[in-house]
Amino acid sequence: MGFLCLGSFINLLDVTIVIVALPRIQSDLAATPTQLEWVAAIYVLALAVGLLPMGRFGDSWGRKHLFIWGMIGFTLASAACAGALSIAMLIGARLVQGLSAAVMVPQVLAILNVTFPPEEKTRVFGLFAAVSSLASVAGPVLGGGLIALDLWGLDWRAIFIVNVPLGIVAIIGAKLTVPAERGVTQAADWTGTALSALTTVCLVLPLVEGRAMGWPWPIIAILIASLPLAGLTVSHMLRRDRRGRTSLIPTNLLRNASFLQGLCRVVFVFSGIPGFFLVLTVYLQSNLGLTPLQSGLSTAAFPVGVMAASMNASRLRDWPLPRRIGVGAGLLVMGMVLTALVLLQIGAGIVPWHLTVPLIVCGFGMGTVVVALFQSVMATAAAADSGAASGALQAFQQIGAALGIAIVSGIYFGLSANGDPLPAMIAACLYPMILFALLGLDSLRKHGRKTI
Repeated sequence: MGFLCLGSFINLLDVTIVIVALPRIQSDLAATPTQLEWVAAIYVLALAVGLLPMGRFGDSWGRKHLFIWGMIGFTLASAACAGALSIAMLIGARLVQGLSAAVMVPQVLAILNVTFPPEEKTRVFGLFAAVSSLASVAGPVLGGGLIALDLWGLDWRAIFIVNVPLGIVAIIGAKLTVPAERGVTQAADWTGTALSALTTVCLVLPLVEGRAMGWPWPIIAILIASLPLAGLTVSHMLRRDRRGRTSLIPTNLLRNASFLQGLCRVVFVFSGIPGFFLVLTVYLQSNLGLTPLQSGLSTAAFPVGVMAASMNASRLRDWPLPRRIGVGAGLLVMGMVLTALVLLQIGAGIVPWHLTVPLIVCGFGMGTVVVALFQSVMATAAAADSGAASGALQAFQQIGAALGIAIVSGIYFGLSANGDPLPAMIAACLYPMILFALLGLDSLRKHGRKTI
């Protein structure tokens, strides 16, 4: 299990670790602003596109097999990123990194779901949720630290080369310890795969690039086109089911209201955090003058809180899942309010430890929510469909992150363009506050309904 989580961690870490290195990459490789954006965006886009089909292919071709091959591809691509001689080479290597991550990541949750008995799943999902949440915010801390250390004079290249030994450990460990299992021989749904990929590109690409491009009409048109494409994708899968053929997402999941509601909650949760931490990092560095390492240390309390909550999730296993989600969402709201108050009271005099208590509260809430949320979504899927459910869950996680980044960064950069950045930062806190408040109220309402 540890080797699976290690592989998942370093793959998801690369979504955010590159952010603090972008200025160094720009000066070293003479990148244009647009090229620099694509260093980050191409990874997210490739990961989001591949998660859903690769989760289903794991059910068919063997999850351990795909995990190892995805990890090999990711490790080699990381080495190529570290050795990139031009910005075009770096963008190409990041594309391969993202696609390799999409092959590997869905297999982890699927393997854990089918391997462990129900009484152990709270602990197991707790560890996985800790890894997933930590990876989403630990990137700036580790990236800033590696750049500050300047290991062997590698500068920004160290954030990629560090993946190579870790990837080798994950590959060998998974080969030796993960139990082998046979996939169910099924005809691949290539049309569904293509439609799903096109839908995801049309949805995620505008969310990632729309603000930077000023939301021109072609970008808006692409975003709108994702809606009929999504309908066409679902219609195609239902037709295949009526003909007795395998579809990309099993139709029993498409008709499962609990599963679909769970995916909507995943979008809610993950649209709140990554966007907030992106603008907080920009605010701390660009407006308050903190170094990448200092800004990373300022947010380090959040992953500590996530880890503490996730590793102790088994103590709440007797609580109904909606109650755990509601309580965790309440803690997130409280932490966001405290964060906003600290930023208002201290202003430009902030030092890393000022945000410790608010972000630990946020992290504890996030860890509590994510463990219960992942467990509730995966519990709705049959063992044979675990890969498809895992791929869908994590695809919607990435869509939520892209949506949140688009909304929160739009709020922050829009308000700070011609004014004081502090009110813009406070306004950016409001989106996750409202989001988590609604999630908490909905979850507690469901819990109250079940106890009546």
